[in-house]
Amino acid sequence: MDTSNPSTPKPEIRSDLPELTPAELATYSWQLPVAGFGELGQRRLKGATVLISRIGGLGGVVAQQLAAAGIGRLVLAHGGDLRPDDLNRQLLMKHAGIGRPRMDAAVESLRAFNPRLDIVAVPFNVTETNARELVAQADVVVDCAPLFSERYLLNRESVAQRKPMVECAVYELEFHLTVFVPGETPCLRCLYPDPSTTWTRRFPVFGAVSGTAGALAAMETIKLIAGFGHPLKSRLLSWDLRSHRATTVRIQRLAGCPDCCGV
Repeated sequence: MDTSNPSTPKPEIRSDLPELTPAELATYSWQLPVAGFGELGQRRLKGATVLISRIGGLGGVVAQQLAAAGIGRLVLAHGGDLRPDDLNRQLLMKHAGIGRPRMDAAVESLRAFNPRLDIVAVPFNVTETNARELVAQADVVVDCAPLFSERYLLNRESVAQRKPMVECAVYELEFHLTVFVPGETPCLRCLYPDPSTTWTRRFPVFGAVSGTAGALAAMETIKLIAGFGHPLKSRLLSWDLRSHRATTVRIQRLAGCPDCCGV
């Protein structure tokens, strides 16, 4: 939406996208004027489904920000019960929920914040048996899993089903973020042909680092769905919050990649 020049023609809005209600127009009135976004972008968000693998410190913030931006549907996959040591970073959770499934607390928080949000709650982590079905439900996949076994499954299915994947990871005071688009960019296997030993089930991190990375990952997802800006395709953003040193490097396609070769 371009509000600076009344004569600028507005982009055509597809008839199959959901309409915005007066309440939604009011709720999102601060972001509708963003250059390149407008009503078309908002309707694209409303009509889109995003799969988020793990909704802890990183994925939980992605889910929060997408709910705030007006995403229509979230498919959330995360198993296990809330532990006390989750509470330094998992902002969808509450102290009273310790010992209860994380998914219950996450859904409760998200629905209280945005009652219009459609949520598919999957109280299991991504596995070989459910990866294909979960990815099939999504327009965009957001990988926030700490284990490479899970990340590789998401990558394989995203490539096979030609679904864009936002990839983000945190460690200590650092985070890494990129965007994979099958047929257009390299994939996770190209970036990490072998599992990294850095990201394990437990690792040092501040919640503020997860929150920073999660907000940026949500913004990449919004750009992909709404079709504006310049997503981090084929580029890996690495940011060290200890020194605020940020670098961006090009990701090269791996010859003979087992996941994306030939796609």
